[in-house]
Amino acid sequence: MRLILKMAKYLSAFILSLIAMIFVGAAVLYFSADRSIPVKEPFNLGQCAISDSLTSYDSSYLKQAQPGLWELYLKGGPEERGAAIGQLCKSLMYKQEKAFVDQIYEMIPSKGYVNFLKYLTVIYNRNLQRDIPEEFRKEIYMSSLGCSHDFDFVGNAYERQLNYHAAHDIGHVMQEYMLVGCSSFAVWGTQSADSSLIVARNFDFYVGDKFAEEKIISFYFPDKGYKFASIGWAGMTGVLSGMNEKGLTVTINAAKSTPPLSSKTPISIITRNILQYASDIDEAYKIALSMDSFVSESILIGSASDGKAAIIEKSPQYTELYTVEGDWIISTNHFLSQKSMGRLDEEQKEEFENGHSLYRYKRLEELLDADKKMTPDKAASILRNPYGLGGASIGWTNEMSINQFISHHAVIFQPEKLIMWVSTSPWQIGKMVAYDLGSIFGNSPVKMNDNVKVPDIESDSLLLKSVYPKVLEFRKLSATIREAVKDNKSVDDSVRKRLIELNPDYDYTYTLLEEYKKATEK
Repeated sequence: MRLILKMAKYLSAFILSLIAMIFVGAAVLYFSADRSIPVKEPFNLGQCAISDSLTSYDSSYLKQAQPGLWELYLKGGPEERGAAIGQLCKSLMYKQEKAFVDQIYEMIPSKGYVNFLKYLTVIYNRNLQRDIPEEFRKEIYMSSLGCSHDFDFVGNAYERQLNYHAAHDIGHVMQEYMLVGCSSFAVWGTQSADSSLIVARNFDFYVGDKFAEEKIISFYFPDKGYKFASIGWAGMTGVLSGMNEKGLTVTINAAKSTPPLSSKTPISIITRNILQYASDIDEAYKIALSMDSFVSESILIGSASDGKAAIIEKSPQYTELYTVEGDWIISTNHFLSQKSMGRLDEEQKEEFENGHSLYRYKRLEELLDADKKMTPDKAASILRNPYGLGGASIGWTNEMSINQFISHHAVIFQPEKLIMWVSTSPWQIGKMVAYDLGSIFGNSPVKMNDNVKVPDIESDSLLLKSVYPKVLEFRKLSATIREAVKDNKSVDDSVRKRLIELNPDYDYTYTLLEEYKKATEK
């Protein structure tokens, strides 16, 4: 008995020592995180000038183009651009950050766990600055000076802005929340009505509907590199979708990733580097090769000078350039090259073959094959298509569909003409506003009559009228039932019946009701 007690005593001491070592190790990692700021000299912030149509700061300015769609024109070096972002977009940055933080608390209701994640994020991203080029760190730091102190409980403003640039990457490993599920394609040659390159994409990064209410198109006139336009939100200096003055386009699609051990360069920063400093596919590929990512991503590159598009498959282990022989290329949420596909084991192959990414890929193939004379208007119709293979009704908000009614934005590019169309709310079914980047940047490749304006792409009136209200109500009732399941409460029969009426073809409708039934039978 004494021996057992003695062993138990030693075992307890060992466990306590191990726990202490873990806490000490975590503390060392936490306090050794790089918290330096990239702008050493004092930088005096100026005042914004407000007029009826726009707000200006130095040589940069912000104006509202449509309800929920803003245009931000940025000039100068990284410090000047960052300062302009922070001062011009203060209210928009506050609204964006509040929507993001509120959604995090909705997904993870425990404040204690969120607080734990805050410290874990600092440890995880402790060397994030090392992997972001100085130019972009300076821009992010200066923009963070416009952040609200209301969210300092998450971290200081600069740390928060750095971490938000990795939010898309972190969304990869939160598969159960389906935060990312983008679809994109490009056509050229015989597949295009006028043989010119067309690139189209849905950016399906979902952090709640409020997060997507205010979109910003940032027009950059940097002191170094190419002028470019990027679609995102207030405070986002990385690139999610964009085109530069050379007719090079960049869009990103998440690929399956495993949780990495530590952060590297966020994908949006890699693509920002490409858009600002590359003029063709080869230059884009070389930049991608020179930087390390901590998640896997398909980077669809459209190039006016090459007259086609290609995909850079970027993973923590390798970077591969994927090209096709034909006149179209598709990107959903899986890699396509033989090297990438050869790495899948049997379990991964089965998961891939039954997953939403391959299904959407096949649906895009089907739609592109049905019409070999693509135009921007037709591309918009494809991005808005909510049906399954063969046009089957698979339910609204289904992750198998191209249009899942979660898109932060949709965009269509014509690189050789330097024209792009950007969606307005809701999602991608609102009007798509046209922008002639050649005129904006002062180097239009196409001679146009001064009186001729590139037409917008009209909203999808049918979806707006008949489906949009159903989606909103379905989401609201789904949330009510999920809350009832969590709290073991009952809901009125009429709520459950209405859920089926709103979305009878969606499998999740019945899965949710089955969960409710099991919860209430206990």
